[in-house]
Amino acid sequence: MSKSNSSTINSILPNLCYTPLVYERINKKLANNLTQAEIEKLIYESVKYADSIEKHGKNYYVNNLSSHISITINSNNFRVITVNKL
Repeated sequence: MSKSNSSTINSILPNLCYTPLVYERINKKLANNLTQAEIEKLIYESVKYADSIEKHGKNYYVNNLSSHISITINSNNFRVITVNKL
């Protein structure tokens, strides 16, 4: 992990936020039935140990190969937008 990615991770982690609908969207995309706490833990751990983080436009795209997911996060308010399987 590069130093810039490390500082990006450190700015994202304490600011992650969620809308009520994103929990449903994440469960639908992952074909799962996780609780809000389980989703938040999955996202937190996946960002913390991300394999790559790229910023395109207004979003961060976080890839975590061990979790097999890609997370889209708004770079202005750190709101989780969606999660996709890799």
